[in-house]
Amino acid sequence: MFRQGLAVSLCATGVLFSCAHAAPLQPKQYGDYDRYVLALSWQTGFCQSQHVNGRNEPDECRLQKELPHKVDFLTVHGLWPGLPKSIAARGVDENRWMRYGCATRPIPNMPEAKASRKCAAAETGLSLEMANKLNDVMPGAGGNSCLERYEYAKHGVCFGFDPDDYFGAMVRMNTEIKQNALGTFLADNYGKTVTRAAFDSAVAKAYGEQGVKAVKLICSGNPAWLTEMQIAIKADAINAPLSATSLLAQPHPGNCGAQFVIDKVGY
Repeated sequence: MFRQGLAVSLCATGVLFSCAHAAPLQPKQYGDYDRYVLALSWQTGFCQSQHVNGRNEPDECRLQKELPHKVDFLTVHGLWPGLPKSIAARGVDENRWMRYGCATRPIPNMPEAKASRKCAAAETGLSLEMANKLNDVMPGAGGNSCLERYEYAKHGVCFGFDPDDYFGAMVRMNTEIKQNALGTFLADNYGKTVTRAAFDSAVAKAYGEQGVKAVKLICSGNPAWLTEMQIAIKADAINAPLSATSLLAQPHPGNCGAQFVIDKVGY
């Protein structure tokens, strides 16, 4: 169930972003990790991949409509803490951590969240106010998709994150990106084929040249269309506005090639 009556203050804080969660995101345990990965979907590309691959399309794809602001197709997938050192010391590697998250054995040893049964995961305890804000930027939240339950069960619950703080951080960063040069690039190129070089230039304009290495892109199909971007963020910078100094290089740029499509609604 959602927590009712919990005050969640979102406030205007300047040009780069318009709403910031008031409480900082803090792990209550297993806090010895160096990064988060913020995963943002390009929703039309995600839905295209579901359709082309013959999967059971969720309601948010089957009923998808055009939006007046195309940048709003940049939606929240999740926020993934890196492998804590205390868990790695028990023989857990990065692949195992990313596969099982909070269900990793021998610790944290939480119940496994299965992607095929998201609604079987426990309720998050979000306040109604934050749930409404999350629904605006995570189309798979609530309803018959329960993406927020899956993400919290796999990547949040074992750290003891307050659910409003956890999802509030995602809402804030999604808003920031939509309002900077990267968001402008996505909106201006809606439905168009772009080059990775042009995309990287938009990232560099927003976060500097080193920021380019922090962004991993996931594409699907042939010709390829963008489905997701994953941005590595320093753990100790998660509560500040995203900047060139808050990002971390990733070991791989993703599978998008020299050109890809910023997909539009429709198949």
